[in-house]
Amino acid sequence: MIRVKVIANSSKDSIERISDEEFRVHLKEKAIKGKANKALIELLSEYFGKKKSQIKIIRGQISNIKYIEVLA
Repeated sequence: MIRVKVIANSSKDSIERISDEEFRVHLKEKAIKGKANKALIELLSEYFGKKKSQIKIIRGQISNIKYIEVLA
């Protein structure tokens, strides 16, 4: 389980690792109708080398602080 602070509507997509279990993610996508959540899952799946189905938002669907489970 990791904690992610999402900054939507940024100029570029990027991931910054704060600690072992905390990340700051900048997304170009706006936080409208789940678009930022979808972009977050895609970006994290590339970062961790996992399928999108292995990345799940456990808590924080409508918050900028999200708790994410990365399945093995």
